[in-house]
Amino acid sequence: MQSATILVVDDEPPILDLIASYLRADGFAVHTALDGPTALAQARATRPDLIVLDVMLPGMDGLEVCRRIQQEFDVYVLMLTARAEEIDKIVGLSVGADDYLTKPFSPRELVVRVKAILRRSRTLGPRATQPTPERPALRFDELVIDPDTREVWHSNAQIDLTPREFDLLYALAEQPGRVFNRDQLLERVWGHDFAGIDRVVDVHVGLLRRKLEPDPANPTFVQTVRGVGYKFVGRRK
Repeated sequence: MQSATILVVDDEPPILDLIASYLRADGFAVHTALDGPTALAQARATRPDLIVLDVMLPGMDGLEVCRRIQQEFDVYVLMLTARAEEIDKIVGLSVGADDYLTKPFSPRELVVRVKAILRRSRTLGPRATQPTPERPALRFDELVIDPDTREVWHSNAQIDLTPREFDLLYALAEQPGRVFNRDQLLERVWGHDFAGIDRVVDVHVGLLRRKLEPDPANPTFVQTVRGVGYKFVGRRK
């Protein structure tokens, strides 16, 4: 079986070397970078399966690196942070991170997190290359969700969604009225058993509502079911 490729980015060489050595010992192919611009170039050149990415980097911080990479191609990202206040930025800015670890951390725990993110991919390939079954366009009174073009139209106006926002909307709208809990949405949208940011579904629902709902504070499409999760409300055409 082909090993997964990991890009490790940290501006402290001892930490970078330690992480890389543990990952290599576990069979991963590892590339490294010490700053933001180099990380971006390495990611474009190697198309890794997962990036271990420090938040504080010279030249370009990890949040911006993550945001730019996710605009170009889909890749798992495990972020490293030394400050608790940065966790809210990782989650709240929706930069595309899949998990995070706070420093100091055990290298063994990092390897466990990496494996947890990748374990559902038996071929260990990037998400963007994994085949997806054919899915029909979903049409409602004022909303069209087209998985072929990955476009969403509301009242004849196109809504610009990120890949995860689109997948979240489609997962909910595919079964109108069904209530999904957070674990079910994590499995459907993120495609693995999520080990880290337990608020990621709530954050992405909030971001989706800002773009989709005329009044995000009183949503009509993506509604909260207290104590359970979320459901999509709409009449199929």
